[in-house]
Amino acid sequence: MNFAIRFHSTGGPEVLRWEEVPVAAPQPGEVLIRHTAVGLNFIDIYHRCGLYRLPLPAVPGLEGAGVVEEVGEGVEDLRPGQRVAYAGGPPGAYAQRRVIPAHRLVPLPTFIDDLTAAAVMVKGLTAWFLLRRTYPVKAGDTIVFHAAAGGVGLLACQWAASLGATVIGTVGSEAKVELARRHGCQHVLVLGRDDVPRRVMELTQGRGVPVVYDSVGRATWEDSLDCLAPLGLMVSFGNASGPVPPVSPLVLAEKGSLFLTRPTLMTYTAQRADLLAGAEELFAALAAGHIRLHLHRTYPLCDAATAHRDLEERRTVGSSVLLP
Repeated sequence: MNFAIRFHSTGGPEVLRWEEVPVAAPQPGEVLIRHTAVGLNFIDIYHRCGLYRLPLPAVPGLEGAGVVEEVGEGVEDLRPGQRVAYAGGPPGAYAQRRVIPAHRLVPLPTFIDDLTAAAVMVKGLTAWFLLRRTYPVKAGDTIVFHAAAGGVGLLACQWAASLGATVIGTVGSEAKVELARRHGCQHVLVLGRDDVPRRVMELTQGRGVPVVYDSVGRATWEDSLDCLAPLGLMVSFGNASGPVPPVSPLVLAEKGSLFLTRPTLMTYTAQRADLLAGAEELFAALAAGHIRLHLHRTYPLCDAATAHRDLEERRTVGSSVLLP
């Protein structure tokens, strides 16, 4: 038997059901894996509530770690018994076992345990493409990173600091300030308490920053634009507070010929060579101690609804993992 979390209609956490879901044999180019740990990410909530639509019924989840059980025809670089992990889909991670395209799997080095892999692949590779590809952060840069105490934020802020950047992080409450400071932020601003654009301009002697990384969305959109230096880059990579409203290009012109991008992990890792290169950099950063994982807690996979409620209600910090 194979059990999975599945939803038949979009909605709140209550639509998530623990059901028996048959698993097929792997077809050519596919691999059957047995999950040992599954990552929890905000995009899972977007899928569940229908912001990003999946064909129904659907098994959510874009991140997991486990062991190869069977390989399909033509798969030559993976073998049964091998430890692997993946990030970015296709959806279906909230399951005890699943079939997945072989080209999405990354072999795990011995120093990365399964729990760490399931907690770090999506968030760590997101930090990688944001800092190394979307805007290559370099020594001497000052950057703004929203949700600095979140799963991506804690990794990205450490990584940016290790690259020589000054990190201005924002958090949602006073309780998260010290956590952000311990994970790479030289300056921490509290949303709703601090005037973020004014403080950023003070900290940069009126210059603004070359890049703002924003996964909060609607609530921080205007302030993020006002933190940027002329020709600065606005990186909008999430909508935790709701989708950003339609944007007029004239606004970008008026605020200093700004650039805007809405990047995704799937685009940056669509080619296997890019996926493997990103994973190699991520694993190297972990091995060198440039980034440390903050694991908030684990949940039984069958209790995914509780995990979703905690994530939506901002009761988590760092990463959480579901255990099949």
